[in-house]
Amino acid sequence: MISIDRFLSDEQDPKAVEKVIGKLNDLLTSGEELLYLAVQKKPAVNLLPDSIAISNKRIFYCEPGNLGLTMNFKDISWKSIKEVSFKEEFFGSKFICVPQHGENIVTEFIPKVQARKLHQAANQQLEEYKEMLRQQKLEENRATASPISLNAQPFAEIPATVPTPEPEQPVIQIAEVVEEAEDETTLKLRKLKTLYDKHLITQEEYEAKKANILDSL
Repeated sequence: MISIDRFLSDEQDPKAVEKVIGKLNDLLTSGEELLYLAVQKKPAVNLLPDSIAISNKRIFYCEPGNLGLTMNFKDISWKSIKEVSFKEEFFGSKFICVPQHGENIVTEFIPKVQARKLHQAANQQLEEYKEMLRQQKLEENRATASPISLNAQPFAEIPATVPTPEPEQPVIQIAEVVEEAEDETTLKLRKLKTLYDKHLITQEEYEAKKANILDSL
């Protein structure tokens, strides 16, 4: 069972949290962990607030139904999300999820503190997912380079009068350049994320610099 205490740190509605966590217990998959939960706070009547939960695998959208007797869940995995953002307004904030395909998912009246932490948790998971993809691509490049270098043996049997081609060397060099470029890019992104986490740069500066680094690939 998931303890609800750690999801009440930012004045979330305890009843709403208890109801959502009780249902999410049955939806989490193996190795999945809830990281943050934000609860909607409408300006007038707030009897049946929506909630947004962040896990290491996806975002859950939780909407009460049948006058609070049931709970409807929608989820979207990190691979299907392009970016997330939030916009502070007079009554709370809008939390905006931009999927790879389809319309934006907008949730209003999220308390400002919760919206900021929701955005931070979601961005961190998106960065980790993108880093995993980069590492997978790097491993694929290495795997592709290795068999080619092993095919050099037949060329040794060509008569000495014919110049012996050396196909394996350029391939290995290309793989090394790709690896070096990937490592440098990863290092830059990590340093940039550290600056952002320490509040040394704004979110706009972080997004702009990150875009510049990725565009240079």
